[in-house]
Amino acid sequence: APMTVVAWRCAVCGTEVGIDAALVWRCPRATPEDWRHVLIPQREPGPLQATTDVDPLIAFDAELAWAAFADAHGLGVEARFEIVAELEASITAIEGHGFIRTPLGRHDEVSRRLGFDASGGVWIKDETGNVAGSHKARHLVTILLHLLAAERLGLVPWTSIDDRPRLAISSCGNAAIAASTLAAAAKWPIAVMVPTWAEAAVTNRLDTLGAEVTRCPRRDTDPPGDPCMMRFREAVGAGAIPFSVQGPDNAWCLDGGRTLGFEIAQHPVAFDRVFIQVGGGAFASCVGTALVEVSAPVARLHAVQAEGCAPLARAWRCAQELPGGPRDAPAHWASCMTPWPDPRSLADGILDDETYDWLGVVAAMDTSGGAPVVASESDIRAAHDLLNRDLAMAVSPTGTAGLAGVMALRSEIGDTERVLVVASGIAR
Repeated sequence: APMTVVAWRCAVCGTEVGIDAALVWRCPRATPEDWRHVLIPQREPGPLQATTDVDPLIAFDAELAWAAFADAHGLGVEARFEIVAELEASITAIEGHGFIRTPLGRHDEVSRRLGFDASGGVWIKDETGNVAGSHKARHLVTILLHLLAAERLGLVPWTSIDDRPRLAISSCGNAAIAASTLAAAAKWPIAVMVPTWAEAAVTNRLDTLGAEVTRCPRRDTDPPGDPCMMRFREAVGAGAIPFSVQGPDNAWCLDGGRTLGFEIAQHPVAFDRVFIQVGGGAFASCVGTALVEVSAPVARLHAVQAEGCAPLARAWRCAQELPGGPRDAPAHWASCMTPWPDPRSLADGILDDETYDWLGVVAAMDTSGGAPVVASESDIRAAHDLLNRDLAMAVSPTGTAGLAGVMALRSEIGDTERVLVVASGIAR
């Protein structure tokens, strides 16, 4: 199949970067002072190019930017699959399995409890069996595959694996574990910046995986914002590779995350609404973008945040008031997307004080006719209790927050509508 991603384009300033460019993480016009830029994969219009392979990295090879980069430098499909197979074998040695399509099916009991008719209901895509127990590894693996391909092609400044610069990530949980799992599989050093309240179960796992963990208290001299992100950006400034699930820091994370949307698009059910929980926003941006690009009709995208941390909903309201509506949002990033004071929720994995990838989410909601949903803390607790206590799943409160969004909006959803949520992270 022909490669479908042909370039990168900044959603803010329009700068284009060739798909053959190596080790370009951010928009070339971004600076430490003007970091509000984000490169987006530019896909040629057309139907989804995919096979039915159980491994999404193989099934969607023709749709992935890392593969288009490799292909542009002469690494054909066999060479790309060899790189994937070597990495998958190393991941399997750690996890017991590599990347696989994750289950997606109607949940009859949840549908019944929420009052849907037999023709409608709630479908759950379960990411708890994904690599490292969440969807996060899908974002990170394409960064790593790009690095491995660039190494094979001799397009990196280091001369041996012993000279590799360390990877760096800011995360409080699932992303840190996913990043450290992939780094361990590739034998790549990694530094992880975590909040002071990071759970022992998380930091213990990071230690086991060989990550260098730094707890990040807020300093008196810090400006508003997440201190973990500040320490992460300092590490990148000192030479670390941004192994990040935030598109403005590393656009390649917006590549692999699209495979989750492609899997949804390949499902035989045409969904009316898709609810995706939002912290940093890359997950919703990737799923929304993929569905808009390859689905017809397109399901309404609803980005779900907690009432104790809802910067995206606030930015959406701001965007609605712009002269051109949400399409003018890129030019008003600094005024519309501002840090949320004192984020709080049981769903602690979506407490990013800014939605870094908000532009992609806003664009997908605008195109699909969707809108943000702010779930109350009682809805977040009820969704978690339903899937875990009542139905014996092992999903974190963050992972069930999409279902909380369905509960919050239930009175506006028709009984025959087909609704998708993602159980995005395992309970630890």
